[in-house]
Amino acid sequence: MLPNVTVTPAAAKFINRIVRFSGLAGGAGLRLAVTPGGCSGYSSEFSAQQAPDAGEQLLEVDGVRLFLGAE
Repeated sequence: MLPNVTVTPAAAKFINRIVRFSGLAGGAGLRLAVTPGGCSGYSSEFSAQQAPDAGEQLLEVDGVRLFLGAE
């Protein structure tokens, strides 16, 4: 089941710039990963990717492609 996600216009602009300047072909998106660690108990990482990795889900919100881990 995909989470309910809201992407603000400012966040969409930021994400689209990351993807556009990554040099990846059309259809690329932003991979968001959350892992144990850091001060609050979790760390997050993001990067532009051409396609979701195995086990990741594609979530499209207002024209923004997000690749999220299944967990």
